[in-house]
Amino acid sequence: MFTGIVEEVGKVKGIKKGSKSSKLTIECRVVLEGTRVGDSIAVNGVCLTVVEIGRELLTFDVSYETLKRTTLSLLKPGENVNLERALRLGDRLGGHILQGHVDTTTKVTSIKREGEGYRFSFKLPKEYSHLVVEKGSIGIDGISLTVAELLPDSFSVAVIPHTFENTNLKFKRSGSLVNLEFDIIGKYVEKMVKSAQKGA
Repeated sequence: MFTGIVEEVGKVKGIKKGSKSSKLTIECRVVLEGTRVGDSIAVNGVCLTVVEIGRELLTFDVSYETLKRTTLSLLKPGENVNLERALRLGDRLGGHILQGHVDTTTKVTSIKREGEGYRFSFKLPKEYSHLVVEKGSIGIDGISLTVAELLPDSFSVAVIPHTFENTNLKFKRSGSLVNLEFDIIGKYVEKMVKSAQKGA
């Protein structure tokens, strides 16, 4: 489980592609502290398991299913990725609960300067629109953000300067693909409502 508070922006060192999976190696420093083989790290919001640890390097196995459902299949050496270690009992929950299970991907449609910060807008896939609420939380590339405005086919978030400078958002452009994870509470509520309706 994660909080969506990015600890470090790492850099892709290498990708070794296999027939049904890939090995992803990332340069990092902060998230290396206390990390052991078998631990979970969120990489652009995707929960991955550490399989090797080197000098300022972490290596992960990435399954075919993960490659198919996320933007990790598009990563290239030198690209910047958001990193967060798994939440420990007693840690502060600074963002909101994220599982590291990406629901879908979408595109950045615009980036506008707004005061000292920025307004990022994204295309909203129709099949997921019921899971997004204005002023609710959403995970974008593993960053816990608040929905500032919700429209029928898009949504936007306000990004403060600290978040912009300390995540991979500063490298995004209009058309960039990002991972989305919707609020787990909303997903459970949806399931319970559907189950109740079927039983009625």
